[in-house]
Amino acid sequence: MNNDLRTNVEESIPEEDQIPIRGRGTTPRRTSPERKPGKPEKTSKFPNIIKYAFFALVIAAICAAFFFLGFTVGKKMYQRAASSVASAAAEEEDTDPGWNAPDYVDYQPIVKNEYSRPDIKLEEINAVVVHYVADPTATAAQTRAYFNNLAVTHYTWASSHFVVGLEGEVLQLIPLTEWAYCSNERNKDTVSIECCHPEEDGKFTDETYASLVQLVADLCREYDLDPRTDVIRHYDVTGKLCPLYFVEHEDAWREFLTDVAAKVTLSKSS
Repeated sequence: MNNDLRTNVEESIPEEDQIPIRGRGTTPRRTSPERKPGKPEKTSKFPNIIKYAFFALVIAAICAAFFFLGFTVGKKMYQRAASSVASAAAEEEDTDPGWNAPDYVDYQPIVKNEYSRPDIKLEEINAVVVHYVADPTATAAQTRAYFNNLAVTHYTWASSHFVVGLEGEVLQLIPLTEWAYCSNERNKDTVSIECCHPEEDGKFTDETYASLVQLVADLCREYDLDPRTDVIRHYDVTGKLCPLYFVEHEDAWREFLTDVAAKVTLSKSS
């Protein structure tokens, strides 16, 4: 019975699946589920790149929003501060230029502050110092605004008693009883004059030159100064190339002093 059953079972198994067994013929081959070597799954890098790019764009957008917000807020704060400075200057009674100013002098005092009008008493006046603004096409009004806004910006320490404009206008910014921050160690005993100019070479327009001659002559007469020795350039104080044209053209500077001296003599004789 057992042999017959084994025979029947073996006959039911295909020959190729039978394993020969010594002394026993063949026996069914044990088979396992067919395995096919699998290929490694492909992983795309593009989803990660897209994800990182998206996060980068979001961060950039947030930064841009904060920058714009900060710029807008800062601008408004600056405008409010500048408006407050202007209001304070307008409210303060400051109508005395500190000397017998001629009619052509427009007294527009800047606000008192430690950066451009320190409110230090000018004990004496021994000289007049001529400067140039070193900013071609800048007007007298713009120069005044720059000095006045230093009370807010705190950018530097600078100012001048007078500014002569491109069309010959003369603005007085600080009374002649106070220091201006313009002539370094000579701030303590000089009057300073900034002059506008249209070109890089620093040469003054005819209108600027004429007003400068008149202003310096009137100051010499007011404070009993000698035009040939008591009128100097910023260059003569520190060696700075200021006023540039009068430093690079000594003949023009000497001619200017001669014109001032002639104007002083004329005013004394009249």
